[in-house]
Amino acid sequence: MKMSKVNIKNLFLGLMLVGGASFANAQTTQTDTANSTTTTAATAQSNPTIEGLKKQIETNPKDTESLAKLAAAYQEASDWTNAVDTWKKISALLPDWAPSYYSQAYAYQSAKDDANAKLAYEKYIATVKPEEVEQNKKNLAYAYFYIAFAEQQSDPAKAKEHIAKSIQYDPSNQDAVKLSKTLNS
Repeated sequence: MKMSKVNIKNLFLGLMLVGGASFANAQTTQTDTANSTTTTAATAQSNPTIEGLKKQIETNPKDTESLAKLAAAYQEASDWTNAVDTWKKISALLPDWAPSYYSQAYAYQSAKDDANAKLAYEKYIATVKPEEVEQNKKNLAYAYFYIAFAEQQSDPAKAKEHIAKSIQYDPSNQDAVKLSKTLNS
């Protein structure tokens, strides 16, 4: 079991590096969701990587490493619904593995489902273990930033707390610094 967790952590780090460009793009790109949903569903169905991983998972539904690869493949195909569903399966199998919640949040955010993205980022923050904080600082900073941004109108006091945490983890994030100035002015 220990070896499996190490492999999953290494896999996730690799997936984060590969998906970094897509993640930045998802934060800034507007899409026509009606057209893109149809296109991505067709792309995902004809994707040999996705089909191969689905067959592999059929034989072993608890293969979290293959599930993580499948979720990443869905993300690469911009199939956010299946990406979220797959990350949720991983979270059910590994409820203490924080990266699955961060990835769920990313997929929800990419699908423009802000309410569920916020909830998933909150779950990610709550799940990161104290000994994992150092290696997760950038992701924690972004999660706190996202929550602060989402709460700036409805709960400015809470938004201020979250943006302070975001800046604590990543003082170089200019978007967080700007939001902090806005909230505290």
